[in-house]
Amino acid sequence: MSTADTNAKGKTESKAPVSNAATDGSGAAAAAAAARQVPEWLKADLFLDLLKKNVPDFKAVKSFNAKPAQNAGENYATLMALVQMEVELRTGKTKPVSYMLKLPIESVQKLMQGINIFYVESTMYRDVIPELEKFYSDVGVDVKFTPQFYELKTPSEFGVILMEDLRVRGFKNANRLEGFDMEHTKNALKKLAQWHAASAVRIAVKGKYPKIVSTGIFTEEFINMMKAMNQSSTQLFNECVRTYKGHEVYIKSMERGQEKVFENFIELINPDPNDFNVLNHGDFWANNIMFQYDAFEKIKETYFVDFQCSRYGSPVHDLYNLLIASTSYEIKLKNFDYFIKYYHDHLVENLKLLKYTKKFPVLKDIHIALYKYGIFGLAACSGHMAIVLLDPTEMATIDNLLGNTPDGVEFKKLMYTNERYRKHAEDVLPWLYYRGAFE
Repeated sequence: MSTADTNAKGKTESKAPVSNAATDGSGAAAAAAAARQVPEWLKADLFLDLLKKNVPDFKAVKSFNAKPAQNAGENYATLMALVQMEVELRTGKTKPVSYMLKLPIESVQKLMQGINIFYVESTMYRDVIPELEKFYSDVGVDVKFTPQFYELKTPSEFGVILMEDLRVRGFKNANRLEGFDMEHTKNALKKLAQWHAASAVRIAVKGKYPKIVSTGIFTEEFINMMKAMNQSSTQLFNECVRTYKGHEVYIKSMERGQEKVFENFIELINPDPNDFNVLNHGDFWANNIMFQYDAFEKIKETYFVDFQCSRYGSPVHDLYNLLIASTSYEIKLKNFDYFIKYYHDHLVENLKLLKYTKKFPVLKDIHIALYKYGIFGLAACSGHMAIVLLDPTEMATIDNLLGNTPDGVEFKKLMYTNERYRKHAEDVLPWLYYRGAFE
């Protein structure tokens, strides 16, 4: 179908979004800036072949609207766009169609040292995820991990990730500022255990994953670059920590531990073959976990999104990110060991279901790994947890998160000094210290 066919039944347009979070001048400016990130080439024509294939009786696109789908602070590495269309069917009826489209941010791609995170993620959606789901279908169990992924050719040099709009099926993120309660945490852990089990079985059956997903962005070059960029951020973090109640107990130990953080990360590029290893999601925090609810607000299903940071290694990478960064204050530490047991129970259940042929990890193995790789706990506390607990702000950009400009310094101070983060950190940091995480 040509552009003329697309326009014949209605106007095709790209609209700037209206900000729901801010109505003052600065908020309007931020919304306008976000709208400008939606590329000019994002038009209805790109979706015609997809619509013909996936929409029964498709005839034409009547209207087209593309706009940023998230406020500042909800996604740093990419731009999420909501694509909404009204399509005409051969029956004469019309139908709303919507997709979520992940678009590259140029400054982020430049940081990746030649690693295309869109290639990493598309490989996960195209090859890895269907393979893991098939392990379950082969034993008669229906397990889905992610939204439907679609191939879409665009002018983007990095590619794009096109997915179904899960909101149509009642999926949404939990409130990250409140943190996951028991029900949300257990549902996330249950699905994570299914993921980790299938990924371990995949290794046992077929051997190593392709390097693009087993190492991904976590190359030695990338880690060394982040070390150089992170020096001033670490110094600023430590200055803020020195204002926390009780910091005197652990601050010196934490600062010594920080000197070894990136060396430890480089060592983890080659995971210990004697450990139980899995394909980690790698960016397992609140906004990358979506829940579907029933009419009584009970969780029916749990899906994961954003697979650009996958990494093969100890499962504690994902466990620390979830349990330190995304749980509510009331259960974060009080129920930590309970959550590890809950995860391990479901992990073993699924390893048995999928007939895992190697040695099963016992609960003690998971706890030993949590101590052995305690540095992931500090990384989750100073990284993801600070992002999760920050109120929405137009300052929440990747440039401010990673940069050392005056705006970047002000933004990071906001992350580390706000009362919500301080409350969590004043408990988590000494807890990590007493577990030997800084050694």
